[in-house]
Amino acid sequence: MRQLLLDLLPASPPSLDNFVPGGNGETLAALTAWLAGERTDPSFCLWGEPGSGKTHLLQASGFDLIDAAADPDLAGAPESDQLAVDQVEALSEAGQIALFNHFNRLRMGGGRLLTAVRQPPVHLAVREDLRTRLGSGLIYRLLPLSDGEKADAIAAQARERALKLGPEAINYLLRHAPRDMRILSGIIVALDRYSLEHKRPITLPLLREVLLAPLET
Repeated sequence: MRQLLLDLLPASPPSLDNFVPGGNGETLAALTAWLAGERTDPSFCLWGEPGSGKTHLLQASGFDLIDAAADPDLAGAPESDQLAVDQVEALSEAGQIALFNHFNRLRMGGGRLLTAVRQPPVHLAVREDLRTRLGSGLIYRLLPLSDGEKADAIAAQARERALKLGPEAINYLLRHAPRDMRILSGIIVALDRYSLEHKRPITLPLLREVLLAPLET
């Protein structure tokens, strides 16, 4: 991302509040209830294609998070009673055994496991015993936001800040900015700050200026 925009983007760590649900309202409500202890199931599995928001929700959970793509053996997994594991399909054989054992310890000790995968657990290419464990708890699919849903969310956030952001500017933003909704939301805040500091309305030229400013060397 361009340096000017990086300087302007606010710090906005993933949270349940800044997750844009789109068609995932039921899934978000179920996860929120589970995290709050309203459901006693020992595990919760989110599945969906890349970009659907799985990592955002795992980071927002407050659980100890480990990314299996970065640590396929789960060598750095903490002995936590609230563990989140992203990209479970990337686990090595050793990692699958470790997660199976960890799940059993969590279930015996009243802990909880939150996982994210790209497809339903029943179709995962992992050990049968681990696949069975992952399939024994709550399982919800996350649908990626459509371009129309992203455009509606951006327009709503702009209205909340009393920003005049027309369809042409929103379409330009969707074409040229990262597609992650949390980053797009941050860009709206950054544009607001930039336009106020420079006393300029948010026009397409200003949007291009912020998004395409040369990188500092």
